[in-house]
Amino acid sequence: MLNFGSQIHAKTPQLSVIDNRGLWVRSISYCRHPGSLSVTEERITRQRFNPRGQLSHCIDPRVFELLQADNTLDPNLSNWFSLTGTVLRTDSIDAGTRVTLNDSAGRPHLSVSATGVTRNWEYEDQNSPGRLLSISDQVASADARITERFVWAGNSTAEQSLNLVGQCIAHYDTAGLNGVNSVGLTGTPMSIFRQLLLEEHEANWKGDGPSDWQECLAPEVFTSHCTTDAGGVAVIQTDAKGNQQRLVFDIAGQLKASWLTLKDAAEQVIVSALDYSAGGQKMSEVHGNGILTTYTYEASTQRLVGIKTERPAGHPSGARLLQDLRYEYDPVGNVLAVRNKAETTRFWRNQKVSAQNIFVYDSAYQLVESKGREMANSSLQNSEHLPPLVPIPPDNSIYTLYTRTYSYDRGGNLIQVRHIAPATDNSYTIDVTVSSRTNRAVLNALTQKPDEVDALFDAGGHQLQLQPGQQLTWTVRGELLQVGDETASSHEHYRYDSESMRIRKVNVRHTDKAVQTLSVTYLPGLELRTICLGERVSEDLHTLLVGESGQAQVRILHWETGRPAGISDNQVRYSYDNLIGSSGLELDANGEVLSYEEYYPFGGTAIWAATSLVEADYKIVRYSGKERDATGLYYYGYRYYQPWVCRWLSADPAGAIDGLNLFRMVRNNPVTLADAKGLAPSGKVKKAYFHMLTNGSQFRDSMPETPRDIDEAIDIVARQSERNLERLANNFEKFEPDTLETDFFLHTSTADYEITHFSSSDFTDVEGNAHFLSRQQLEKRNISFNTNNTEIDDLAELATDRFAFFSIGEHGGKPKTKSRFGNFRYAASYESLNRYQDYALLQTHDLLLPLDRPSSSTSSTAFLADSDRAVFDDGLLSNFNSDEGAAVIGSIYMGKDIKEGLAMTVAWDFHAMGIDTKQKILERVVEDSNSNSIVQAFYRPQLLIPNGMRLSKGQFTLTSMK
Repeated sequence: MLNFGSQIHAKTPQLSVIDNRGLWVRSISYCRHPGSLSVTEERITRQRFNPRGQLSHCIDPRVFELLQADNTLDPNLSNWFSLTGTVLRTDSIDAGTRVTLNDSAGRPHLSVSATGVTRNWEYEDQNSPGRLLSISDQVASADARITERFVWAGNSTAEQSLNLVGQCIAHYDTAGLNGVNSVGLTGTPMSIFRQLLLEEHEANWKGDGPSDWQECLAPEVFTSHCTTDAGGVAVIQTDAKGNQQRLVFDIAGQLKASWLTLKDAAEQVIVSALDYSAGGQKMSEVHGNGILTTYTYEASTQRLVGIKTERPAGHPSGARLLQDLRYEYDPVGNVLAVRNKAETTRFWRNQKVSAQNIFVYDSAYQLVESKGREMANSSLQNSEHLPPLVPIPPDNSIYTLYTRTYSYDRGGNLIQVRHIAPATDNSYTIDVTVSSRTNRAVLNALTQKPDEVDALFDAGGHQLQLQPGQQLTWTVRGELLQVGDETASSHEHYRYDSESMRIRKVNVRHTDKAVQTLSVTYLPGLELRTICLGERVSEDLHTLLVGESGQAQVRILHWETGRPAGISDNQVRYSYDNLIGSSGLELDANGEVLSYEEYYPFGGTAIWAATSLVEADYKIVRYSGKERDATGLYYYGYRYYQPWVCRWLSADPAGAIDGLNLFRMVRNNPVTLADAKGLAPSGKVKKAYFHMLTNGSQFRDSMPETPRDIDEAIDIVARQSERNLERLANNFEKFEPDTLETDFFLHTSTADYEITHFSSSDFTDVEGNAHFLSRQQLEKRNISFNTNNTEIDDLAELATDRFAFFSIGEHGGKPKTKSRFGNFRYAASYESLNRYQDYALLQTHDLLLPLDRPSSSTSSTAFLADSDRAVFDDGLLSNFNSDEGAAVIGSIYMGKDIKEGLAMTVAWDFHAMGIDTKQKILERVVEDSNSNSIVQAFYRPQLLIPNGMRLSKGQFTLTSMK
């Protein structure tokens, strides 16, 4: 184990300052660099709340320091709220100003973006279900364009037979037409299609109906099909060209094997075997090329410490260890070293060059130094070009050692990268200029003056130049539209769907002989890649993406025409990933090496080797498992990443979900963390929600959406939370102001909340911090706990064993003094939970009994008049029409919706009560000075934190109730 440098972290606590309302107003951290241990920098993040306890301003340490010299600067983030608590306006120094207005039903009605684009939502009238009909975008001084249209199925016999009643069957969006042909009984679309906009058209769906809109669409229709099991999980998927993937899952819902059948060809194995531990961790897998990959985990933490890829004994190509990655971590999980034990140590120019990387961090867990190996012919890489390719196998003179150091400012902006390779004299410095007013930053080649940086971005935080003279153009929705202009020797442009996912990419290059056009169309499980020289198609390639292939990414290359010499048709390429998903080792269907690549920590290529130039040309996914465009940018989904500057090209469209710096890449910890879609580092939080939706039978059977991948699950839960809130908001329209219902809602939704957790032991560490663990974490760490705390049905029906549980109630009420879970009571302010709030999940009551009130003593429901007892008992039956599934998914709220959802849920139940009961409810709230006893009588809310939660000393209180 490496020495992780305890001196760096000594006396660097994370402190929180809480005001008399229990609100977190200061966060104090101490940053120390390993190169200057005697210097400790205090960094204070400040928050301000309005009188209703809503977050109004946030200022990070860097901006606060700048503010002392220039009082015209704005806070990093400012929010303005409506009377119901929704955010009306957000001001961000990085992303600009955004205004959003909802209608009386709580639905989006109008928004104005930072770039001045006005968006309007139009719905069905009051006599209809109120479904969305269209979305229009309007740029200042231009006519509005209807960018989206929604067509809903009726109730005809044909629509009933296809289970389409009430479904959106045609969605005309910014990429064309996306439609549904049929839906399964579990709600999974069984047949979908996509029709693209004509290349010369932009989305503007004016006219009276589909006959008018069809004129803008290309004639080809791409239709995909799937077959599901009884639980709605896709087991057979057929892409738009007739290629089929078949999947088999085990009893726990984990992938067991997968196959692929190319159109008019025989079925072939992609994954032949997968083995899992009792805790669900992958232990080994065997692919169709006979390659065995095994995984090793650290016993005490269950962190992945080894990934070994080999041709086992008896393989037709001979036994060989191909890759053996070994990871070392510090106590909090930062990667300290990775070694490839399959590689031999080489010697060149008095250097011992080992296949290893060493990483050093500051006390804020930012990467400050990395050491590794690179190719001896490497130099400073620009945006577009990879380093020169070397053949496989390489000789000893290929590799040399390098050291990189990274410097950051107080706001987390990377400001300098220093690269040193003494043996080859390959030393250089990359400098980044940061704005004097925001976190926007560019390479020094664009400007060295901080006051000029903001002019290189638009008002929404989108960078306007990639390199000097290389212009960037953006869509009205903040998506990258084009790199370069059409007069340049080459340019690249893109088209996106309604979810801002890329559907088309077109690269145009002007040569002496002709114009070369490379285009890619992205479809479910399929990419259509063509190259045209003038009007002639010189290459037509179908790339199949295998959706379930274990640790590896698997692509099959099928040429309709133009296959180059030196590569076989229907080639299967297995790409074996590292810890963060970067594609390192590529193998073919026989287990032979096609290519090998190593990366610098923030994404540049350090080593690049392949068996031939033609094989190298067809490697698509690289760093972090993402596609690298001809521009040098990596496409992540919602954003593009610049590896040579180590930062995003635009501000985070999700806002401050990952901190106040909207351009920072994975918290400056790129070796440990990975970002799946360009919003925030992904990890165990998303896995917890994915596990809940796919393994919890109540959610799997009742949720209207099924996650296609781990990243979708959390979005599905968030959308369900919004639907639940919208349903309650519609109910609340019936109440006049100053009624018990509205007054209770206003009080409870703006009150300060407290969460509590009972345990049978004091599990604080020696420094007084507490780590609240999920059941799964307790099992993995072999920590003894009372298994009776969780119902067996809870594991099967809800699958919330990856969450830590807390009760939640208004702060200041009479605290709960006993619990079956133990006598140690941990309590913390809900408002002080900071980032955990965004991912928290509220269950209003026990979802194993979704239609039942919590069991209560007679005294706790003494406010009920006799005539209201039956109404109270049957309240949930009435709310959800006796539908258990509807009650399960209708009783959850996530993140920002939690307080409002709980308040409206309880207040709505008052409407059926008589005047005597309402009066007693009011008296009890006044007498207790809070709403806890009423909330607990009607419901029994629980707060679930995915993957547990760490709280520092001072953030919670611990009381022994013995």
